[in-house]
Amino acid sequence: MTDRAFAGMSYDAVLQKYADTVAGVCVMRLQNWADAEDCFQNTFIKLFQKSPEFRSEAHLKAWLIRVAINECRNYISKNRRFLPLDGLEQGAVSFHEDERDISWALMRLEPKYREALYLYHCEEYKVNEIAQILGKNPNTVKSLLKRGREKLKLIYGGEKDG
Repeated sequence: MTDRAFAGMSYDAVLQKYADTVAGVCVMRLQNWADAEDCFQNTFIKLFQKSPEFRSEAHLKAWLIRVAINECRNYISKNRRFLPLDGLEQGAVSFHEDERDISWALMRLEPKYREALYLYHCEEYKVNEIAQILGKNPNTVKSLLKRGREKLKLIYGGEKDG
């Protein structure tokens, strides 16, 4: 696409490597695939247009997640329509109810818990990193994770660790 480098990677390489991460953040936040696609595109457009300097791939990934979250928040505030997961066409997003995949259970949580748990368990960020990405205090993130896990256990049923 161009000679630009993002943490030593081409734009296409960044898109290929982080597409699932950005898509996951957008779908978890918006619970609607079509809206998530818009925010996904906007995130990568901003990367291309702004061409920020990154210290590392971890910095690049965190930047993409932060921009995706902001894009989703902006989208929600502009459109004021937040469709529940039950309203999606069957098969539009595939989240399977099994023990290996907690996505379906995460989608049933409030966004504040869903974001923290997704970043911690799916993207494997540490509490301090999540706090920085979400713009929250680390103790707040710990509380969100604790309460979110409790709610996840109720959704999952039983004593499974979320």
